[in-house]
Amino acid sequence: MTRKSNLLIVAGCVVSIAAIQQPDPPLRGFTAESSRIQRDWETRFRAMPDPARIREMLRLLSARPIHLGSPYQKANAERLRDSLRAWGWQAELEEYSVLFPTPKERVLEMVAPTRFVARIDEPTLREDVSTAQKSEQLPTYNSYSGEGDVTAPLVYVNYGTPADYDELEKRGISVRGAIVIARYGGSWRGIKPKVAYERGAVGCLIYSDPKDDGFAQGEVYPAGPWRPKDGVQRGSVMDMPVHPGDPLTPNIGSTKDAKRLDMKDAATIMKIPVMPISYADAQPMLAAMTGPVAPEAWRGGLPITYRIGPGAARVRLKLAFNWNQTPLYNVIAKIPGSTWPDEWVMRGNHMDGWVNGAADPLSGLVAELEEARALGALLKQGWRPKRTIVYMAWDGEEHGLIGSTEWAEHHASELQAKAVMYVNTDGNGRGYLNAEGSHYLENLVNAVAREIPDPQTRGTVWKRWQAAVIARGDARAKTEARGARADLRIGALGSGSDYTPFIQHLGIPTLNMGFGGEGGGGVYHSIYDTFEWYTRYADTSFVYGRALAQTVGTIIMRVASAEVLPFQFDQLVETARGYAGELKALRDGEAAKIAEVNRMHDEGVYAATTDPLNPLQPPKREALAPVLEFSMVDNALDSLQRASQRYERAKAAAVAQNLANVALNALNGLLSKADQEMLLADGLPKRPWFKHSLYAPGLYTGYGVKTMPGVREAIDNHDWQTANVQLGKVAGALEKEAMMVSRAAALLERRSIVP
Repeated sequence: MTRKSNLLIVAGCVVSIAAIQQPDPPLRGFTAESSRIQRDWETRFRAMPDPARIREMLRLLSARPIHLGSPYQKANAERLRDSLRAWGWQAELEEYSVLFPTPKERVLEMVAPTRFVARIDEPTLREDVSTAQKSEQLPTYNSYSGEGDVTAPLVYVNYGTPADYDELEKRGISVRGAIVIARYGGSWRGIKPKVAYERGAVGCLIYSDPKDDGFAQGEVYPAGPWRPKDGVQRGSVMDMPVHPGDPLTPNIGSTKDAKRLDMKDAATIMKIPVMPISYADAQPMLAAMTGPVAPEAWRGGLPITYRIGPGAARVRLKLAFNWNQTPLYNVIAKIPGSTWPDEWVMRGNHMDGWVNGAADPLSGLVAELEEARALGALLKQGWRPKRTIVYMAWDGEEHGLIGSTEWAEHHASELQAKAVMYVNTDGNGRGYLNAEGSHYLENLVNAVAREIPDPQTRGTVWKRWQAAVIARGDARAKTEARGARADLRIGALGSGSDYTPFIQHLGIPTLNMGFGGEGGGGVYHSIYDTFEWYTRYADTSFVYGRALAQTVGTIIMRVASAEVLPFQFDQLVETARGYAGELKALRDGEAAKIAEVNRMHDEGVYAATTDPLNPLQPPKREALAPVLEFSMVDNALDSLQRASQRYERAKAAAVAQNLANVALNALNGLLSKADQEMLLADGLPKRPWFKHSLYAPGLYTGYGVKTMPGVREAIDNHDWQTANVQLGKVAGALEKEAMMVSRAAALLERRSIVP
């Protein structure tokens, strides 16, 4: 080896050592010095979550049924409050009085062509003692169903979506005066009776088909994780896309003295009786049906010929309920902030289940509690967050996001003044990270995920997430995940959990997070969602509970102590621009469909059918789709992009100068209103409770998100005038956002706030 090569090796070692010794770049929202301190506290925090403690807490909390109003649910609320106090938190119960129906009478029987009485009950299992707590369990039912005693022909409607009813209409099949039977899936359960009622049905049955949730997926419980033949998915059918929460107190907290609507005026209670059933109860009724054979895509996993009806099968459905005012208990705990106590960083998970609720919701709640314990331990070591941290455990989520909605409505003014972020979880499982939320929080999620060790691989949570996107994403997502984009995308928020009132009603920056995607199971909302099931088939070693606590807890700590809230608005611009592009494509697609239907109508050419006895109906002529005013939204997005670029330049310069002379109170006060700027004063068409211009659950999808919802749903309905009006409102909201970001940039530039 030559002397020259030796010198090169030495020089290379010096460079490598220098690279290793380079300090980490500052965390977003922190100076170099405050980053060093923050990283130290975060490292200490992430060492604390303990899988054994998480396991024991899950065993304790899921020992008895925990539905709204149950004795064990109240005991758990008190247990959580007392534990939080022992860990150093200021913790209280906040009580509300809410309308909560429970079954008084349930009858389901087939009366023709033969008689069959449905079991409508889940049998206990000797392998799982928790299933035997019959006296404490809620029976199988859908809360906020309508009442009635109806006997009618049975019609099979597949998943019961609007598209499925359109297919029936093409075939000349009506559900008017019928009881429909739909399978779970395809949309949120509450959409199925809602559409059935609008199409004239008098009752609705919802069953879990084994193709989707049973033996076709794998071994059923207890031999495997999937839904057994008598398993039933309970659930609320409240019309939550109109508004969640207590049906009698929209927009106000349901305190004991709140002014309540008459039940006849409650818009979100279903108008027809609805009942969930098992595939064991569904099979005899489906097998007795006559009429056309169902399309191939409608056929499930039962060993029968799936037919649509109406025909020989007639069913009687009778439901009556106790409509009681029931006490609801939220647990609210705080660690006061040392610098900005009137800025709140919030985190929640619900604590009520349909029965024992080990997976849903307690697997997420126990991670939250382990975070709270660890944060309490840091307090004893001298750590203090700059902002107040608020941890919540919600009651009544399963019946319509009731606890979170009533609390948010009750404290609306205070929350809009103080809240800077809300992070939600709702159960947890095995697999990779899932995240949805306000898109200027995307970089924050990615940054933290890069620092959390993955429970299964030798990499990080981020690397596992990246691998999942590459394996399962669409073509664009795969390309971006391989390096075309620095950060992985987070999803948009629809509904189905307690984040809804915070982002979509109050405009509070929000995230919803959890691990999953690699476990299977079909015990959702049944008596089989138990500690025994969870420890056998879900997060068996509770390492994903630890990962969730580490991930969410780090996000909470980082936002709670950042000098500048770590929001990145260029990612919001990019995402919103994508939504606008989707709307343009949607409008063009609908215009092409209308033109083709009109051509078929004018030429008398109708779609062919494979069933000559059941020909498809001729299409109806429609006015052509006009050009929509997308330029308003495009211009507003250009304004927001320029403001975001200015903000990033100003932030980098201000951090380089250690944020000297920056008015942090005023700056963070602006940033915390980032989602409030995008609220619509009069809300969305037909549902003013939902106010966000970018995110909402679909009126006919339920949980599924509709982005730029006012415009998108108007285009779906071919309501072109409303589409243009809503485009103007979205543009106005984005212009307000751009002005806010410009004002924040001006503060970082140490200028007076621009008008």
